[in-house]
Amino acid sequence: MSESFIKELGLKVGIEFHQMLNTKEKLFCSCPTMLKHKSAEFTFERRLRPTMSELGEVDPAALFEFKKGKRYVYEAFSDVTCLVEMDEEPPHELNREALEIALMIALMLKSRPVDEVHVMRKIVIDGSNTTGFQRTALVALGGYLDLPNKRIPIQTICLEEDAARKVDERGEIVVYRLDRLGIPLIEIATAPVITSPEEAEVVAFKIGQLLRITGRVKRGIGTIRQDLNVSIRGGAKIEIKGVQKLELIRKIVEYEALRQYNLLKIKEELLKRGVREEELKEDSVDVTDVVRDTKSKIIRRALRKGAIVLAIKLPKFRGLLGREVQPGRRLGTEIADRVRFYAGVGGIFHSDELPGYGITEEEVEEIKRRLNVRDMDAFVIVAATKDKCEEALKAVVERAREALIGVPEETRAPNPDGTTRFSRPRPGAARMYPETDIRPIRVTQEMIDKIKKSLPEMPEEKLERFIKVYGLSEELAQRMIMSYYLDLFEDIVERLKVPPTIVASTLENTLRNLRREGYPVENVSEEKLIEIFEAVARGRVSKEAIADIIKYISNHPMTTIDKAIEELGLTRMTLEELRAIVRTVIESNRERVLKMGERAHGMLMGRVMSKVRGRIDGRIVSEVVKDELAKFMSEANEVVAH
Repeated sequence: MSESFIKELGLKVGIEFHQMLNTKEKLFCSCPTMLKHKSAEFTFERRLRPTMSELGEVDPAALFEFKKGKRYVYEAFSDVTCLVEMDEEPPHELNREALEIALMIALMLKSRPVDEVHVMRKIVIDGSNTTGFQRTALVALGGYLDLPNKRIPIQTICLEEDAARKVDERGEIVVYRLDRLGIPLIEIATAPVITSPEEAEVVAFKIGQLLRITGRVKRGIGTIRQDLNVSIRGGAKIEIKGVQKLELIRKIVEYEALRQYNLLKIKEELLKRGVREEELKEDSVDVTDVVRDTKSKIIRRALRKGAIVLAIKLPKFRGLLGREVQPGRRLGTEIADRVRFYAGVGGIFHSDELPGYGITEEEVEEIKRRLNVRDMDAFVIVAATKDKCEEALKAVVERAREALIGVPEETRAPNPDGTTRFSRPRPGAARMYPETDIRPIRVTQEMIDKIKKSLPEMPEEKLERFIKVYGLSEELAQRMIMSYYLDLFEDIVERLKVPPTIVASTLENTLRNLRREGYPVENVSEEKLIEIFEAVARGRVSKEAIADIIKYISNHPMTTIDKAIEELGLTRMTLEELRAIVRTVIESNRERVLKMGERAHGMLMGRVMSKVRGRIDGRIVSEVVKDELAKFMSEANEVVAH
């Protein structure tokens, strides 16, 4: 999509950032903030139900989750979970360390801290919290983020508890692990003033960079999640939740703008055809006998399980169900998403894609006859139990009616390719109420003054220090300032005392080059990178070995650094071993060395390095080659003199 086309659409984007804070304890108890990768020590089960607000209203998103009829199993551990996560004990006082980090970030964004922090409950009954709600607290209001040519206002900054993580789903059983539940999150919400996909990516990057600069946030996939609120002129506010990869943001925004544009075009066509909402009825016809001997494997499999097949007519929808709204996704796909969530069936067949999937022309014609389908009409068929078929077709008609509106408000989830899928209805305004188990905390001027004294360097100050103190080139320093690995870089340099240029070059050049070569470097965790630099710092391997170890670990992510070093034969070489190899190389190239003299240094370096690369620093190799070459030439000259 061109920049001018995006501008014509009137695109508006707001972003909500959710970043895990690196605190010692969880937000409302003293459990450590670490994830477990072993089997649970014990489990328990819960059912969650929606409740009315003080105004007697039920949140539509909560009601939607309840209607799924799910049962939730929770995995727990004795060392990272307690009675608070199990909702068997009231929450403790709000974590002061987390509050101070949130206030620090608020001050860095020029936000105005509130006078008193009150914890609220936000209804969430998808099972991700044992209580049926999430605790959240407003910390600051206002503020801004400056881009080169634009100021992005910050609306709110909140502190909230992270949800439990889903580890399995089997039919009506959903399994959550409680280790993540309660880890402090900071939520930063921008105003919806972002007007292009590129700008959305830049804003996401800049806020992510600011968070990492604090050195007080967790790193890695899953520790930062972005929710995108996207709309275009005439469309609707669509919330896309849980975007984890920065590089996906631009594509998701672009594809959502395209989706809304195409849905509005479909609406125009429906209105042009004179489609009225009352024409879209839930009157279905049983066509099981029509497809009894069908070649469709999907339908035959369903029939063997006792399913029936129902069909429904969508007047004047012909050609629109197959119209693409996002790459590889059509209006029919949007309808199928609704059916899966509301009825729990695998999907639908619609007339714009038939005959096909084993359904013949004859079967299509008979279904049309049964439904009294005319030239401009479409139809949808579903194979499932009777009650599921009826729920599915009810969802079909509801989504078809929404096509007359254009873009229905809803919450969507990202797909790996940047497209999105229906997740649930958008939450209403009746899902927040006060948390009565936690006392408010006064934010004093003394607290603010103390935090102001410990604010971290801003990017401009870091850039200057990286050049003057760390000795990075201006280009490498600029790239490091913008790097995802910024805080990791500083941690390694300060703690392990590895030369800054080696660390920066590895994180910004080596990893990028290996990714281009096809190595899955995303398999190399930050913990593994630290271990590699620890091996360099202790002299176990040379800096030349770093790339080879990263290659090996990327293909064997479960192996240890020690094992990688052993398998690659990269054990540190002694000077005596090196000298022996250099002498052998000189002797095997004797005639050429005699002819070239000192100019043979480069040739010898290449041949020696091919034998010792990764086992000893190239600088040391160069010195030894130079020394041994001088000895060799001196001895040769003495022989000639005698």
